[in-house]
Amino acid sequence: MSMVRVPGACTEIIFKGMRFLITERPSDIGMAAYLEELKRYKVVVVVRVCEATYSPDKLVNDGIQVIDLSFPDGQPPPQQVIDAWFDLLRSRFSGVGNPEGCVAVHCVAGLGRAPVLVALALMELGMKYEDAVELIRTKRRGAINAKQLSFLERYKPKSRLKIRNGHSCFIISISAILTKQTQNISDLTYIATSAKRN
Repeated sequence: MSMVRVPGACTEIIFKGMRFLITERPSDIGMAAYLEELKRYKVVVVVRVCEATYSPDKLVNDGIQVIDLSFPDGQPPPQQVIDAWFDLLRSRFSGVGNPEGCVAVHCVAGLGRAPVLVALALMELGMKYEDAVELIRTKRRGAINAKQLSFLERYKPKSRLKIRNGHSCFIISISAILTKQTQNISDLTYIATSAKRN
């Protein structure tokens, strides 16, 4: 008799318009249950930061993108992973992707690599590293080891996900859109009025 291993509790982190879901690695056997959890949280992308041990086919067939950003267990992420992570977040939450969707990220146990990437995003959004770590550890006990904690303490945010005017810089300004639409309507009104006169 084989046991179906269902991933442990998912941890949702929401901050300044971005939604993250930290999970442990699913297995092919438990993929159906994992997929249901992802749907419940409206996940649009799964980021694997550990070695691939399951087929992404079921996720992809259900419209969930799978991105591999693997790096060694127990370590902080290398620069190329950090760059790719922020590129993904910018595209995902920019209105080009699905800004309402959630980005899931998992490592093996969901305690090291995945929480570190979420902490980096929180820091880039303006949260102090201590607060980012505390928020994650409050929701996901045992997350982030000493080496990763030291890395986060030294990390200097570079405004990659900086907030402007109280909103993520990726959110298109509604007033700018309305101003443009109003201008277009004014232009059309002028054209229509001019046409009636002639």
